[in-house]
Amino acid sequence: MLLKKWEDLPNEIKNESVYVYYGILKEKTLHLVIKRCFDILCSIILMAVLFVPMIFIAVCIKIDSPGNVFFRQTRVTQYGKTFRIFKFRTMVSEAENLGPQVTCKNDIRVTRIGRVLRKFRIDEIPQLINILLGHLSFVGTRPETIKYTDAYTDEMKATLLLPAGVTSLASIKFKDEAEILNKLKNVEDTYINFILPKKMEYNLEYIKSFNFFYDLKIMFQTVIAVIKK
Repeated sequence: MLLKKWEDLPNEIKNESVYVYYGILKEKTLHLVIKRCFDILCSIILMAVLFVPMIFIAVCIKIDSPGNVFFRQTRVTQYGKTFRIFKFRTMVSEAENLGPQVTCKNDIRVTRIGRVLRKFRIDEIPQLINILLGHLSFVGTRPETIKYTDAYTDEMKATLLLPAGVTSLASIKFKDEAEILNKLKNVEDTYINFILPKKMEYNLEYIKSFNFFYDLKIMFQTVIAVIKK
């Protein structure tokens, strides 16, 4: 979780815009350490508590449609590193070959049990594994696929100074993203040129305001947003 030395960062993310955000985070080393300790402790506790419910969900997924229990996809996290994300599968098998990488409301690829899991974000519970492994944090920029990180501007690359997260202020603000995309024709172009820049404004603001207590606030706001949904 601690920041690498500036000279050790990948050249792909080193630029003047990123350097500004690097300086901000460099002053918050203690909060970064606390953030990682919290991630490790809470992910272990939650996996133990949710083990039986996860087994039940896995059985429901297998009964509902053929395919794997987990959805695995390559995403991008801290320093531009890639990892394989764990999520409960909510779409039909081979869904990536049947449509865009982003999901719209009433997407026919989503299974019956998948709609329930998505509504309450239950499909993201297996990401506790990624958190424990250090791929993710509870709070941070949502991990995008390589296709979308390739579209990052120099300033957007500052979000790669921290691990990606399960939730964020941007996730809360765009909790109805699927409904927005459902009204549009060219889904992926709209996501890259309109929605992604808007979400990144929130993500960059998060870096400026980052501290451990702000993370707790965002986690609480996420729970409220899911309940209200």
